[in-house]
Amino acid sequence: MEFSTSLKENFEFRRLYARGRSAVGRTLVLYARRRERDTNRLGISVSAKLGCAVRRNRVRRRLREAYRLNEGKFLPGTDMVIVVRGRGMDAPYRALEAELLALAGKLGLLR
Repeated sequence: MEFSTSLKENFEFRRLYARGRSAVGRTLVLYARRRERDTNRLGISVSAKLGCAVRRNRVRRRLREAYRLNEGKFLPGTDMVIVVRGRGMDAPYRALEAELLALAGKLGLLR
């Protein structure tokens, strides 16, 4: 991810949940909040209830790659958290990518 960094701290996730805008899809929920920086920050959350670590990490890798390949389409200066829902665990890569872009479009995060 050339123009982005990761959200890692719990308080950053909680702040986005509380103060950010959200868009809900079949497989994902996207929380976003604008900030006064030139870079984006991305966090991905997958509940332990959804599967073992191997499956959770696989869906994280797919979402990170979908974001990386479409990074230039996103407006700079945004914090984003992607929360995977139950149906997202078995969704194919193309479905996850399409839903990520659709939710970002709903929130006005795309150029």
